[in-house]
Amino acid sequence: MRKKTTTKKASTPKTTALKPKLGYRIESDLLGEKYIPCNALYGVQTLRGMENFNVSKRYHYNFSHFIRGLAYTKWGAAEANYKMKLITKAQRDGIVYACKELLKGNYHEYFPVDMIQGGAGTSANMNANEVIANLALKHMGKEYGQYEFCSPNDVVNCSQSTNDAYPTALHFALYLYHKDLRLAMDYLIEAFEHKAKEFKHIIKMGRTQLQDAVPMTLGQTFQGFADLLKSELRKQEFVSKDFLECNMGATAIGTGICSEPGYSELCIKELRKITGWDIHLAKNLVEVTSDTSCMVGYSGILKRLAIKLGKICNDLRLMSSGPRCGLGEINIPPMQPGSSIMPGKVNPVIPEMVNQICFKVIGNDVTVTMAADAAQLELNVMEPVIVYSLFESLEWTMSGLVTLRDLCVDGITANEEHCKRMVLNSIGIVTALNPHIGYKNSTKIAKEALETGASVYDLVISKKILTKAQVDKILSPENMIKPTKFKV
Repeated sequence: MRKKTTTKKASTPKTTALKPKLGYRIESDLLGEKYIPCNALYGVQTLRGMENFNVSKRYHYNFSHFIRGLAYTKWGAAEANYKMKLITKAQRDGIVYACKELLKGNYHEYFPVDMIQGGAGTSANMNANEVIANLALKHMGKEYGQYEFCSPNDVVNCSQSTNDAYPTALHFALYLYHKDLRLAMDYLIEAFEHKAKEFKHIIKMGRTQLQDAVPMTLGQTFQGFADLLKSELRKQEFVSKDFLECNMGATAIGTGICSEPGYSELCIKELRKITGWDIHLAKNLVEVTSDTSCMVGYSGILKRLAIKLGKICNDLRLMSSGPRCGLGEINIPPMQPGSSIMPGKVNPVIPEMVNQICFKVIGNDVTVTMAADAAQLELNVMEPVIVYSLFESLEWTMSGLVTLRDLCVDGITANEEHCKRMVLNSIGIVTALNPHIGYKNSTKIAKEALETGASVYDLVISKKILTKAQVDKILSPENMIKPTKFKV
């Protein structure tokens, strides 16, 4: 006889019936009920994000452009949903009111979720949905939490998924940060160009492999710094345009499930109108929903900038080394005593600080690269750490650019006579004489100068290879710092 078996019913999570509590409202989700402070604009899903993710101690409210990116995204979606008759006019008006308030910088304190989070940004998206829903309810004359009138999921998130709303908001935030970076870049470039004009007449020794090379002007050095940054600015502008491609209407994986035909195009049209930007819809929403290459590209551009900025700071530190036993070509403004044991020592602390910012940006690019490489199938769940790394790199870089100008570059002075003496005492000026006295003579002069300590200038004149007038003409700044065609 077959033994009778009994099947246990699967247990379902019990929802605790919370009792009313003074100063709190009760909200529920899939996992149960939670107390929410009555005056909080966020809701139960935001609270779970606060409880689950507390790693970086950097929260949504620390990055105002991120909240603005979310506001733009939700505003555009609401306009499209209203025109497709998916939400009411009162709901649309409430959402628009809420988004405008967030764009002004109001209520950002109600975005308290850590930037580093699991769930591919779901906590961030729901944080925005809940705050916007409650602000809309306030505008509609309702109480916070009366979601039957304006639901975070059914109304604010209508026709959306985290997987299209979150990356779109990230793109918009990064585009806003890019505009700020451009201003900071221009600010430092202006300072270097001012110094290039101020130092254009000061002759100094150029160096390759840390050895004497040929003369140049200090102005050329500083114009080189300005142009290094200008070239990066052009590339940043080009790469930033990738942020204006978005996947609104892709919903979960790019197929557009839970959205209606024409929603994507209408949403993009509304976003263009709201922002004034050249926003466009990605051609393949499945492909782009899992792709983070636009953020990888911009991170690479920030790394390039970090490398160039690091080089500039290294040069400033070398040129200011001394004050008596280094190159000593320029003086960096003294900002603080440089040693607890060596009296009189002053360090180039601002360039040192910026160098460290550059290291951090380069390290963040590694994080972005690895996180982008972790995309699987139809989604990259590592977007939170990608965007956090980019936000950090952008903010640190902008602070570094402004600080470098304000506390260093603007106050740089030149040691003009010292620079000139080093040029005249250098073996390197023999290169300028080479076209006029020949390589063989130049080599003999250079060798004797090295062996005796005599200057090239004096040896050429004393040996009557050239007259003093001829040497002065050859070694005049205007003839040493650019191509020339003349014979002495």
